[in-house]
Amino acid sequence: MEKENLKPASVFKYFKEICQVPRPSKHEEKMTAFLKAFGKTHHLETMVDEVGNVLIKKPASKGKENLKTVILQSHMDMVCDCLKGVEHDFYNDPIETEIDGEWLKAKGTTLGSDNGIGDATELAILADDSIEHGPIECLFTVDEETGLTGAFALKDGFMNGDFLINLDSEEEGILYIGCAGGIDSVGEYTYKEVKLPEGYFSFKVEIKGLKGGHSGDDINKGRGNAIKIINRFLTQLMKKYGDEFYLCEIDGGKLHNAIPPSAHAVFALPEDEKHEVRVALNLFAADIENELHLVEPDMEIILGSTDQQKTAIDRETTANVLKAIYAMPHGVFAMSKEIKGLVETSTNLASIKMIENHTIKIATSQRSSIVSARDNIAQMVRTVMDLSGAKVTHGDGYPGWNPNTNSEILHLAVDSYKRLFDVEPKVAAIHAGLECGLFLTKYPKLDMISFGPTLINVHTPFERMNIPSVEKFWKHLLDVLAHIPAKE
Repeated sequence: MEKENLKPASVFKYFKEICQVPRPSKHEEKMTAFLKAFGKTHHLETMVDEVGNVLIKKPASKGKENLKTVILQSHMDMVCDCLKGVEHDFYNDPIETEIDGEWLKAKGTTLGSDNGIGDATELAILADDSIEHGPIECLFTVDEETGLTGAFALKDGFMNGDFLINLDSEEEGILYIGCAGGIDSVGEYTYKEVKLPEGYFSFKVEIKGLKGGHSGDDINKGRGNAIKIINRFLTQLMKKYGDEFYLCEIDGGKLHNAIPPSAHAVFALPEDEKHEVRVALNLFAADIENELHLVEPDMEIILGSTDQQKTAIDRETTANVLKAIYAMPHGVFAMSKEIKGLVETSTNLASIKMIENHTIKIATSQRSSIVSARDNIAQMVRTVMDLSGAKVTHGDGYPGWNPNTNSEILHLAVDSYKRLFDVEPKVAAIHAGLECGLFLTKYPKLDMISFGPTLINVHTPFERMNIPSVEKFWKHLLDVLAHIPAKE
């Protein structure tokens, strides 16, 4: 399978162009300019709002002017991450892609198919006048991945449609009609620097090679959390050595919506304990590998020396942070009572960083399809951090999208899929967050569904897009557009 022969050709053409446009979350200026230029080239009405959301309108095909208006929606930004040792400037460098069997992937970085393939699909439809459809509006939002800023800022009247099809789902053959809401909870600890005693040796322990993954889609897969694992080892050392143990540095995770795949810590103990520490690490690693070998076959736990440290975090803060991480819930908290197999409520221990002003910052995120349950798990996380002396803050949060099984666009999409592929599509809700819940707060009469091609390992450098699923997704979307009903 060659890149030049990928089908549908127009979709992959625009995906290739989008991969040349840097678009980290909160820095989508180049993508906005790209979309504006596209609209101008194709003589389509193009609007940009105050935060950078772009709306491109396309008139109906001849004879279909009386059909209901469809809004196609995707987001511009992408999660930016790369493998250790890979140098990539996401603010300036293009994404380099390669084919691996039936999968398209990037060379050592996130691919950006979330949601670049949705963007490319919209552009392919806008550019092709042979496609039959009623009035179309294509909405491209900013900053979906880190704050849903574009959806939050969307103003009433910016778009005007009867149906909205969100193109930000990741499993072909599934029509999504609901999603979880979410909120971020952050704790900050202020520490004092203390001088290490003479005769101490500095160690560095690393956890790497974990799968990580999306904190919504992958939270129920039992994957390891690198911060939890490294904290478990540090806690063992603190318990064994007491006041002789000093924590000098701790770091893990990057993104609030990703399960942390790696972490490291630097600690110090008396030099004559070097052998005992290595023995302890070997025993610990054997235990963790025994627990996680089926889900984390590539995990590595490494102990090595590092530059000799002169200072450390004070003991009280060290104890507070390690105890908080140990007690912090992570993973699935409750399953849906209405939809079999759907996670209802979860929490993700996402990152720990040492930042300016002698501050240790722990970032977490909570999700639930029920607002009260979301707030309850957030309060649980807050309580752990409160009890350990942290200053705790919460993000604004965003609402979920309640399923509507009587949706007109849903029934139309189901009929279309059966007609095309002679099989019933699955109808489901998703534990990940979509912008649809926020759209309903501004446009309560919108009838919405979400579907897309198959993507795996999004938000990680192992992200892949299934090439054959893109063609099925494309055929399905075009058939749905061709069968939109007339206005009443």
